[in-house]
Amino acid sequence: MTTSQNPVTTTPADPAVTAAAERLGLARRTGVPCDPVRDLLPPGDLDAAYAVQSLLTERRLAEGRRITGWKVGLTSLAVQRQLGVDTPDFGALFDDTAVPDGAELPWGAVLQPKAEAEVALVLEHDLRHERHTVADVIRATAFALPAVEVVGSRIRDWDITAVDTVADNASSGAYVLGTRPVLLRELDLRTAGMVLERRGEPVSTGAGVACLGNPLHAAVWLADTLVRLGRPLRAGDTVLTGALGPMTAVAPGDVLEARIDGLGSVRAAFGRAGTEGEAR
Repeated sequence: MTTSQNPVTTTPADPAVTAAAERLGLARRTGVPCDPVRDLLPPGDLDAAYAVQSLLTERRLAEGRRITGWKVGLTSLAVQRQLGVDTPDFGALFDDTAVPDGAELPWGAVLQPKAEAEVALVLEHDLRHERHTVADVIRATAFALPAVEVVGSRIRDWDITAVDTVADNASSGAYVLGTRPVLLRELDLRTAGMVLERRGEPVSTGAGVACLGNPLHAAVWLADTLVRLGRPLRAGDTVLTGALGPMTAVAPGDVLEARIDGLGSVRAAFGRAGTEGEAR
């Protein structure tokens, strides 16, 4: 499977792109997972997949949503190999997918949810260079927060390839941020350990090194990629830099707490089955 330096080159008017967007959009609106979209797009074509994502993003903005930042996915080399790619992917974060620390996310708000612990960076300055360094990202970052990303798939049974997850906004569902901002000079993100617990029992462990060697590397990749697309990272954006350990399945009524060395903790709570919630 090939990857591209410019993920959005296929026009959203392409009938295949439109058909894939319609399939995923219907799944989001109805809460009923759909078939994979890879059968609608050219085999292994990430450009087409990003065009689907872009079209769906524009539709969300037209509905009155606001982009609050971006997420980086596929930051594990093992997962990249599994999906046959050699690069991360990205998706947009929206205002209606941000959940307060410890607040209950209604069951069904995210289709087929799973959770992973991440480092979030909140930017103070734009990142507009053609090529960024780690120092550029550090200077642009106001503070870091612990985060739980609730990933979800509009595609039935998580039957996905890289094309499917990219088209599906990098399987973005919802996200929860901690509330104690920490300056980067107080952190060593590469060695920061993470444990994700369910009712006090560890369900996932890891460290910053699992995220492209350092979460800051993921942020550099995202900054460079978005500049090439003409939509650079801006002051105020939240960047979810990628999983620090394996994702874990979520059940109705779960309360998950992520603890990251130097950053503190954050909780993601899930409603019980039957509670109301619109699939995202």
